[in-house]
Amino acid sequence: MEKNIYSVTTATLIAFFGLFVLMPGMAGAQTTPVGSEAAKAVTEPAKPAAAETTEPVVAQAAEPAATQPVNAETLFGRVVEKARALAAGPYAAPEQVTDEGLNNLTYEDFQKIRFRKEAAIWRDQSLFEVQLFHPGFLFKAPVSINLLEDGKVAPLPFDKSLFRYDGEGVEEKVPADLGYAGFRIHFPLNNPEYKDELAVFLGASYFRLLARDQFYGLSARGLAVDTALPSGEEFPSFREFWLVKPAADATSITLFALLDSPSITGAYRFVITPGTRTAVDVDTVLYQRDGGHQIGIAPLTSMFLYGENSTRHFDDFRPEVHDSDGLLMHTGSDEWIWRPLTNPRHLRVSSFMDINPRGFGLIQRDRDYNNYMDFETHYHQRPSLWIEPRGEGWGKGSVRLVEIPSAEEINDNIVAFWVFDAPFSTNKPVSLSYRMTSLSHVDQANHLARVLLTRTGWGGIPGDTTAQPRSVRRFMIDFKGGDLSTLHPEQPVKPDIQTTKGKIDDVVLHKLPGTDTWRLSFRLQDTATNPADMRAFLTLRGQRLTETWSYLYEPIDAK
Repeated sequence: MEKNIYSVTTATLIAFFGLFVLMPGMAGAQTTPVGSEAAKAVTEPAKPAAAETTEPVVAQAAEPAATQPVNAETLFGRVVEKARALAAGPYAAPEQVTDEGLNNLTYEDFQKIRFRKEAAIWRDQSLFEVQLFHPGFLFKAPVSINLLEDGKVAPLPFDKSLFRYDGEGVEEKVPADLGYAGFRIHFPLNNPEYKDELAVFLGASYFRLLARDQFYGLSARGLAVDTALPSGEEFPSFREFWLVKPAADATSITLFALLDSPSITGAYRFVITPGTRTAVDVDTVLYQRDGGHQIGIAPLTSMFLYGENSTRHFDDFRPEVHDSDGLLMHTGSDEWIWRPLTNPRHLRVSSFMDINPRGFGLIQRDRDYNNYMDFETHYHQRPSLWIEPRGEGWGKGSVRLVEIPSAEEINDNIVAFWVFDAPFSTNKPVSLSYRMTSLSHVDQANHLARVLLTRTGWGGIPGDTTAQPRSVRRFMIDFKGGDLSTLHPEQPVKPDIQTTKGKIDDVVLHKLPGTDTWRLSFRLQDTATNPADMRAFLTLRGQRLTETWSYLYEPIDAK
């Protein structure tokens, strides 16, 4: 299934509740496809070739060996220096594949070019193996790949014998020096006898991760530049990679990447540790080439078509369709905030201001298959990605959430990232560290209950002679877990509800019979045409029992 990633332009900024919400201008938001989620489909495990053998890939040194052995730390220093040197000069766009036959391959034809898994890098030498992607179709800019083995760095030359060309007439079009589009890392994640896909680096600065018992869903990126700004988005690319050969029994793998774009360059170190929760420790040094840009740190890209909170109808047998259903934030002040995702009718950008955030991520919280009823997509097993800053705090800034209108599940229409208040300087580098974890759920301290689901609908009374407008809304939020679930239904649990616009009334809170779930219900009215930014949480005698539910309602959503 081909999946598009969209760039966006926007307009007006309004402030609510310590966050900003960016609304479209009079002309409306524009969306321009800039990439494709065909990357998601082409990263399915390659089929082995029957009765065919190929020797594992071995890097060939193009330069004399250095007098001093190279280790991972000194290699990172070299990548940092490369990033600095790149930023000091003018930007040069990466070279593209020139053969029109490769560029014009259909998705189906591109799928017929398959890496021979018996030729994987470090096959039978380590728990980790690496397979390579062929350029063509949407992936028209080859990247340089190097290997660090036994203290020596050597480039990995292109070899088309590593691929099976099942499409008619394709192999003859492939030049001898084509290069590779990217790579994927394999590891015995679920079965000790089989090496599953663990991570994929393919296309611009996109990469994806899997933990145990997960299926590919949302993506991560190196950087997001000018996302959702009227000037249009800039997409940095990883131009070169260095893969460090792991020891035979190593349970982590290290790789480095050089990022480049018209406005910024960067050196990246990724240390990937697979497991039930796959963790990636990221260190980066960034050099601003051109000032005045919005730099999004640790960006995540996902898809939300519809869920239990949606007001738009889709003619589909499945109850819900999404890779992620909420943005979760752990603020510097130790507040946990849950913002359910939406598929808005026009572009929406929310900015959650914070100081030294403890974490944020796009989460697939609903893990019940019956809420998706789709064996093919496995939405109930899609990963969540959680970002935790490391080292010194990140200071003042905001978590940005971009929600883009979408009519199909092939579109990645959700983006989340961190933006610093202070602009980057072109005179000195910025060094950052964070941990990215692919997981199924985030552990929240303080025994707080979580938002289980959000539902909304018309808030009028059926049959009432006084017709209520569609903008009158009823909201129902279910909370579950923590100390809240152990409380007797008669305990004096109180809701704390706030809104920036309109009036909230008809508030009801009760524990659902025979369950450990508490339901909060209320009505919102008198918003006119104004968006209402709402917050709600539950307390017992002044002590907080739940995370904060955060929701932006726009009257246009009810039309």
